[in-house]
Amino acid sequence: MNRTEREAAVRRVLDQTPPQVPPELHAAAVRRGDRVLRRRRLARRVLWLLVCAAAVAFTVWALTARPWAAPPPATPPVGDW
Repeated sequence: MNRTEREAAVRRVLDQTPPQVPPELHAAAVRRGDRVLRRRRLARRVLWLLVCAAAVAFTVWALTARPWAAPPPATPPVGDW
C-alpha cells in the first residue's frame, strides 16, 4: 500500500460516522476516574507521610548519635614508663 492509498483509506475511515457510544459508558468512566484519583491522592499522602517520618527519624538519630563529633580514641594514651 503506497502513500496515496493509505491517505485515501484514512479519509474513508474519517468520513464515516463514528459508532454510537453506550450511554452507561460515561458513568463508568467517571466512576473509574474518581477511583483512580482517590488512589493517587492516597498514595501521595502515604509517600509524604513516609518522607516526614524518615526526616524525623534521621533528625532523632543525628541528635543522639552526633556523627559530626570526633570519635572517642580507640586506645588510652600511653603514659611514661
